[in-house]
Amino acid sequence: MAALLNDIVQALGGDLHGNPERCIERLAPLDTAGPADLSFVSHPRYARQIETTRAGALIVPPALLAQAGARGDCIVTDDPYLYFARLTQWWKQRHSAMPVAGVHPSACVDPGAVLGQSVSIGPFAVIGPDVRLGDGVSLGAHTVLEAGVSVGEGSRLYSHVTVREGCSLGQRCTVHPGVVIGADGFGFAPHQGQWIKIEQLGAVRIGDDVEIGANCCIDRGALDDTVIGNGVKLDNLIQIGHNVKIGDHTAMAGCVGVAGSATIGARCTVGGGAIVLGHLTLADGVHISAASVVTRSILQPGQYTGMFPIDDNAAWEKNAASLKQLNRLRERLKAVEQALAQATNNKNTD
Repeated sequence: MAALLNDIVQALGGDLHGNPERCIERLAPLDTAGPADLSFVSHPRYARQIETTRAGALIVPPALLAQAGARGDCIVTDDPYLYFARLTQWWKQRHSAMPVAGVHPSACVDPGAVLGQSVSIGPFAVIGPDVRLGDGVSLGAHTVLEAGVSVGEGSRLYSHVTVREGCSLGQRCTVHPGVVIGADGFGFAPHQGQWIKIEQLGAVRIGDDVEIGANCCIDRGALDDTVIGNGVKLDNLIQIGHNVKIGDHTAMAGCVGVAGSATIGARCTVGGGAIVLGHLTLADGVHISAASVVTRSILQPGQYTGMFPIDDNAAWEKNAASLKQLNRLRERLKAVEQALAQATNNKNTD
């Protein structure tokens, strides 16, 4: 289903320059866009691509209006990247099939479950006793919600999601296929060369507007709950250990691992493949680079990076301690070199 440029501006705002009746059939990147496509240029450093793209229309910042307007139709907005993000949401709502309200005949819904209005439950889903689903909740095929689970209004759980007993999700959450919420945390007590299981008696509490990528695992707490704040975004294949606390609007890229009882503040970012060790605290606004290993608490906001080759642990600790002294040694060496240079200069002068 195509859309007119005018339809887009009416829905999302922005200043339209050019033909409001231009028909847009697809949203596309600059390098592959065609005459019926709409693309965006987010920053003046990409201005050169305006001359080479075949896109029928562009979304640009005010600084690029003259250049974009000279080649054709454009929408001008202060933040093209944000505008494009909202445009993708609007486009998907118009073009994607929405879940049909109702319970599939093959689904198993316990009589004690409470379903809101316009709920959609897919094939072979299993809904346990005392489950509560808010209005407009959508559950994909083979989704399993165990006893006492609650899912807030407008949330969507895709196929093969499992939410174990007593866990809760807020409103407008998106949970992608294969996610497991509320599996037992990794808790065992050593005893005479064996491991004695510590039963995990907490749950998982997830806030509003959270998105969880495919095949993530969020473990239930041992005693208290594991807590995911409002607006948190998790990429695919992330492991969140038991009793972890993640603050509002924090985002994590793929394959991050957060060990048990770590506390991560609000508006943090954690790059792909990074590890946060257990019982550590990251303050609000901490940004961890990809593949870093966080081995100590970080109590001040900022960007942090930590990578070091694997080695025998005793050697690794010695090397790590030496590495921390490199900057001090460098400054001492520079001072010695300057002193030698000055002495040489004085000798030559004499």
